[in-house]
Amino acid sequence: MTNNAVNSNPFNLRVIEEFRRNEGRVGGPFAGRNLLLLTTRGARSGLLRTTPLVYLPHDGQLIVFASNGGSPTAPGWYHNLVAVPEATVEVGTERHAVRARFLEGPQAEEAWTLQIAVDPSFADFRERAARGGREVPVVALERTAG
Repeated sequence: MTNNAVNSNPFNLRVIEEFRRNEGRVGGPFAGRNLLLLTTRGARSGLLRTTPLVYLPHDGQLIVFASNGGSPTAPGWYHNLVAVPEATVEVGTERHAVRARFLEGPQAEEAWTLQIAVDPSFADFRERAARGGREVPVVALERTAG
């Protein structure tokens, strides 16, 4: 996957540009948080899409939560990974291929516990999604040889 990915959200575009300009560091609401750029292939469009995401580093994996801020619908990047689990991540100045593995049960609960300890706002995202009838998927991004 190349750097020619798109993102139509103006806020995300600014974060992506700042991330790349500053070797993975950004200010504003993401200041001091673990942030990565995830590039997926659009499930319907086939276009490459890049999204900034907060992640949890755990056991050599990058764990992301498809919370969409607690929205009743999952984010587009999640649907893209379900359709095509191969993606690219940028962390700091590093870029590598990953494969998505969808966590369930005790693994997902452990990830939630760890993430909420680091960033309590994720508890609110999870509760809001649950009130809307949605369980937030937890995804481990595992480095591949690609």
